Formats: sequence, structure tokens, C-alpha cells
Amino acid sequence: MDSRTTETATQRILVVDDDPTISDVVARYLRGDGFDVAVALDGQAALDQANETYPDLVVLDLMLPKVDGLEVCRRLRALGNVPIIMLTAKGEEMDRLIGLNLGADDYMTKPFSPRELVARVKAVLRRTAAMPEPYEGDTLRFDELSINPLTRQVVAAGKDVELTAKEFDVLLYLAQHPKQVFSREQLLNDVWDYLYAGDTSTVTVHIRRLREKIERDPARPRFIQTVWGVGYKFL
Repeated sequence: MDSRTTETATQRILVVDDDPTISDVVARYLRGDGFDVAVALDGQAALDQANETYPDLVVLDLMLPKVDGLEVCRRLRALGNVPIIMLTAKGEEMDRLIGLNLGADDYMTKPFSPRELVARVKAVLRRTAAMPEPYEGDTLRFDELSINPLTRQVVAAGKDVELTAKEFDVLLYLAQHPKQVFSREQLLNDVWDYLYAGDTSTVTVHIRRLREKIERDPARPRFIQTVWGVGYKFL
């Protein structure tokens, strides 16, 4: 999927929720901040819209008719790295974790503040659109692991690694601060680009997914180390 985020183009947001009231309120707030918003009330309509309009970000409810939110997330991830913010009910802890494992970038628990959702959308878009200025020797190399901030390409053990936008952001941030220990709260604030109000399990999920993708033995990680009782460090 070809995401079209630029500073000059209107950014497209796809809002997916089977509750018309929630969809209308979220769409109104997003349009009020200048976003181009499309709405889908079921999972199949969401997939059809995504293929037609190439959204820059998807706000996705997990409980959907026709095609459930987890399957929509899975199919969107198969198409590309469009950022996804999941909407979950309080009792959907396992579904939320599964969604994060599938590559969702963030989540919010219902009921939520529409203004906070808009802030989250902006924060995720800033992170996924941010590209550092080119400079000599841009690629970071750590033995068999290389990270290119410009192309967002990661190679581990000679193989290209497919990362979601947020997975890449976490990896790059840690790699740019080798040996420095970060708590989960610090990573939420620094990498997610806002004062995160939720729990820290989203960091744990992203670290686990990264290890599965870049480590030869995820159970004995070489690159992303756990500092027990504190957080994580790179190398």
C-alpha cells in the first residue's frame, strides 16, 4: 500500500467503526483539524476503502461485522505499512495484544476523548513521516545488522527485514543510543511522541516482535537486551 503522507498534501484518514455515532464524531473532529476522512462501518468496507483511497492512517475498531478488526489489521499489514490505531473495549485485552502483534501502531480504549484521538493520530503521522536529513555514512551497522534511517531498510544476517513503522522507530531509537538503558515509560514518551496514557505492554509487544525479526535466537537476544527491573538497551 502506497502511503502518501507529505507536508503539503491533505492526509487521508480511514475511520472504521460499526457505531455510526462514534464514526461521525471521530470524523468530525479529524476533519476539523484538516484531515480528509473516509468512514467504513464494517470490515469488508474498510478493506475496499483502503484499496481505493490509500489512507495515510487507519483508525480501526476491533469489533466489526463481516470481517473482524483483527483480520482487517492482518490484511492491511499484508498490503503495506499504513499506520493503524486500534479502538478496543476494556474487556478486549487479549485482542488488543494480538492486534499489536499484527503490527498496529497504537491503541485507545473506549470510551475515549475524540480530542485525544486526534492528538494520537497526529503523533503517529509525525513519527511515520519523519525522515532524517541525508548525511555521509547514514546506515547504522552492528555486525550482521544494518539500519538505514533514510530508506527505513533493515537487514539482519543478510536478509531484508520487514518492520512496521513503529517497530522501525523503536529499533532506530535504541540503536541511536547504544548502551543507554530506557524504561518502558521513557520509550513510550520518546518514541510514541506524546505523554502516553495507557499501560506499557505496547512496548513489551513491540520489543518481542523486533527480537523475533532481527535476532537469530529471540530467547537469547544479542541486540536488544532486557535490563531487569528497568527496561531495555541496545547491545
